[in-house]
Amino acid sequence: MSSVDAAWGPASGGDRGAGPASGGHVATSGTRSATSGTPPRRVVVLGGGRSSEHDVSLASAASVRGGLERAGHEVVAVEISRTGAWTCGGEPVTLTPGGGLLDADAVFPVLHGPFGEDGTVQGLLECLDVPYVGSGVLASAACMDKVVAKELLARAGLPQVDYRAVRHARYAAGPEAVCAELAVLGLPVFVKPARLGSSVGIVRAAEAAALADALESAFAHDPLVIVEAAASGLEIECAVLGDEQPIASEPGEIVLTGGGEGGWYDFAAKYEQGGMELVVPARIPPALVSRVRSLAIDAFAVLGCAGLARADFFVDVEREDVLVNELNTMPGFTETSVYGKLFAASGVPYEELLDRLVELAVERHARERAYQF
Repeated sequence: MSSVDAAWGPASGGDRGAGPASGGHVATSGTRSATSGTPPRRVVVLGGGRSSEHDVSLASAASVRGGLERAGHEVVAVEISRTGAWTCGGEPVTLTPGGGLLDADAVFPVLHGPFGEDGTVQGLLECLDVPYVGSGVLASAACMDKVVAKELLARAGLPQVDYRAVRHARYAAGPEAVCAELAVLGLPVFVKPARLGSSVGIVRAAEAAALADALESAFAHDPLVIVEAAASGLEIECAVLGDEQPIASEPGEIVLTGGGEGGWYDFAAKYEQGGMELVVPARIPPALVSRVRSLAIDAFAVLGCAGLARADFFVDVEREDVLVNELNTMPGFTETSVYGKLFAASGVPYEELLDRLVELAVERHARERAYQF
């Protein structure tokens, strides 16, 4: 039994693999889930969305649908267009507050970035009164906003890289003064839109002369930008699963093998074949492994996350230093994604992982509806 299984309880087993499958309705023939003793569920899988990560979301949703089908669940595919329209089987989806969604037992919103991972869709699902996988409105919004997330983690005393937030209006009123203030972060710095994901819009500024262009590039995506100091060491990622008693996976190490022209973990390295290699277990001492897993759970709790998250770190082995980078509340589920691979390496196969996430959603919905508001 793996350490993950020991923390969670007896493992349910199940088939391995996470290949894409077609969407639509899939009738289940059994009376129990193929990976656990729970009944099969009718699960709506949301994919697409209005963000620049639309295509990544579609690929993730296809993988999730396939895994849920293999786990014995009935799957209903709902696609959200780039304009925000919801369709199922090519027909518009009617949404009625308090009416659930297509008779689903649970919804799996495999949506990345704004208008899907930022609390907006989560709020809509709350209004529909349907269980859904992942964090709620507040945690989703907080984690999507890198400035808010870092402020909350800082208040809790969790170690992070130094950073500064810059609003477009303030920069426009005095760009030279803002750039001068940012000098305290040293060079290079990473300039990021505060509320985008998958490294979209991020620029590495290695020289002071490049900072203004980097800020303008980030402001094209978001009026709020975060500028972060560079961190030494390895990029380490750790997956978290659960609600009130979350567990952390074996950490993995990101090794760039292609893409990443600037030598950092950019969009190409994350999503193009051969862009990176995930080394599991990470090549760090046991004490730092324990520190990463502990901080992953601490950050998950501080930000109020639920269901799942991927926590990203910088680990300097020589200095024995671990810094929290960020939490992603709906990490990618494509064939090159890290989250599923980390739990697979920790003894939780892909189908079982999806099965657990659906059950967590159903349990959390029942638990929260037991309170009187």
